[in-house]
Amino acid sequence: MKRIVALSVFVLFVAVGFNATAQLSKSEKKEWKKRIKGLDPEQFKTLVEENKSLKSQTASLKNELAGVDDKLADKDDQISSLQSQVSKLRDELADASSKPAQPVNVDRGGINDQVGVVFKVQIGAYKALDMGDTSKNMDNFSQESQDGLNKYTIGAFRDYWEADALKKYLRNMGVSGAFVVSYKDGQRVELKEVLEGVTKS
Repeated sequence: MKRIVALSVFVLFVAVGFNATAQLSKSEKKEWKKRIKGLDPEQFKTLVEENKSLKSQTASLKNELAGVDDKLADKDDQISSLQSQVSKLRDELADASSKPAQPVNVDRGGINDQVGVVFKVQIGAYKALDMGDTSKNMDNFSQESQDGLNKYTIGAFRDYWEADALKKYLRNMGVSGAFVVSYKDGQRVELKEVLEGVTKS
């Protein structure tokens, strides 16, 4: 019976949050002894089981907390890595912005613009201006007359994106009206007729 009483005191102290019996005053000790004497075995068993259950729940919560801490640490590492990548990309962008743009190579490279699909960049269309004689002697420059206008193009590419890069370069130089035009077997056609899934910018 004394052992049961001692265990009861221990369980009750845990339940009410006491750290040690030394924290109880003499009057409190007497009060708790009275309460313990009133406990029957069933009540004691219930208290012991509740104590075990609470300890188990506490251990489970500690494990969950440790798992959350690990996940947070992983996320912090990922954030740090991404921040480093962003910083590196910003430095590269600043470095690239400080350098002058390089001209695009517009050499035809032997392209036969009368066969297959070819992309060029139109730089202007004029009624009065006629540079037909000049354009005949220049590989990268050509003129065509259409709708009462003399239209001037530069370059000849099999790849749309190469023509698009030239267009952007010309716009940066101040030729704001430059745009990509397409030809199929020497005939000018709409871009949508020769491209699928390519977006102009």
